[in-house]
Amino acid sequence: MLHSALALSLLLIAVSSNLAMAIKKERRAPQTLSRGWGDEITWVQTYEEGLYQAKKSNKPLMVIHHLEDCQYCQALKKAFAENEEIQEMAQDSFIMLNLMHETTDKNLSPDGQYVPRIMFIDPSLTVRADITGRYSNRLYTYEPQDIPFLIENMKKALRLIQTEL
Repeated sequence: MLHSALALSLLLIAVSSNLAMAIKKERRAPQTLSRGWGDEITWVQTYEEGLYQAKKSNKPLMVIHHLEDCQYCQALKKAFAENEEIQEMAQDSFIMLNLMHETTDKNLSPDGQYVPRIMFIDPSLTVRADITGRYSNRLYTYEPQDIPFLIENMKKALRLIQTEL
């Protein structure tokens, strides 16, 4: 009798432990295409889809290269997601893509493959290598304190489209 009571107790502990783990897993927010860069922004899934949408909508494509385990990417992501002007411009005026891997388009890494890196592609599908960040050793990187500079570059990408129309 004692042996079966002990076995029943162990079974109940195992079941409740598995149930608790299942509940924890359910509560975790699902991974979205934003990956923390802005949940209100509509994100495309692939570079090819981004190019198609940019051409179709006549909006520039903004490509953010990053890695989850990169402290610099995480810091930039936080500043990007918290900035209302960036979030509004990104949602209304850009096709947005964030990548955690490199694309086959070598034009997206003119000065090397590093993260974080932000590139702009205009609706004619031209990579705008002339829209750069502040650093001469990594032309397309931004840091959290560069958010005002990134905003100006987003506006520049939009102006370039208007002048080409």
